Amino acid sequence: MNALEFARHVRGRRQAIGYWVVLDDPIATERLARLGYDYVVVDAQHGMLGSTGIRNAMLAIDAGATSAAVVRVEQNDPFAIGRVLDAGATGIIVPLVDTAEDATAAVRATRYPPEGRRSYGPMRSELRVGPDPAEANESALVLAMIETPEGLANVTEICATPGLDGIYVGPADLRLAVGGATASDPAVDDAFEAALTKIAEAAANAGIAAGIHTPSGEVAAHRLAQGYTYATVSCDLVHLEQAAKAHLSAARGER
Repeated sequence: MNALEFARHVRGRRQAIGYWVVLDDPIATERLARLGYDYVVVDAQHGMLGSTGIRNAMLAIDAGATSAAVVRVEQNDPFAIGRVLDAGATGIIVPLVDTAEDATAAVRATRYPPEGRRSYGPMRSELRVGPDPAEANESALVLAMIETPEGLANVTEICATPGLDGIYVGPADLRLAVGGATASDPAVDDAFEAALTKIAEAAANAGIAAGIHTPSGEVAAHRLAQGYTYATVSCDLVHLEQAAKAHLSAARGER
């Protein structure tokens, strides 16, 4: 799918499955992008990539020719958002969205005037999206993260933001937001699941996409069946460690 096709796919609440990249290794990212995931997210917030690494990761994803390149920007900032869009990101995930005003600011950062305040300088992106501002506006996918107590409280208003294409749950922060002592605290399972239901319903009522990060393909399938429309599976660093640990245990004859 090209950028516009992918944006329309997600906006149409059709299911999509993605992968998450935090390592600055374009060769590994290219291989991951050839596996058939609908999208690959490059993490500019918590990942180990600088601006050059983010650009190289998107080049690697595009070389795979099967996955859309999405970037989680480091913050809700017009410069940060414009920079990754100019570099060729198909969509952005914006962290720490607490209010509808935050969501509106994110949307405006992806749109050229008069709809928004994106500065014109598409650079690499014009090779994939086209230099026409109207086409670029329509192709830019904007996803707001719901991961804070404020974001959860305001999720209905956030989902109603004009131009917002979807929301994305950060489960670790959301578990902390509902009172967890740690990012995996089982003591708040009930509150966490209730929050996930509330978020999915708010998105469905607003007619926008609902996404979530998951630790495995099995959990991703569960969340998609639950009503989420797109789900991301774990990340490269976690899977590298898991695979290496499993092989070490097998070599030692451990169970």
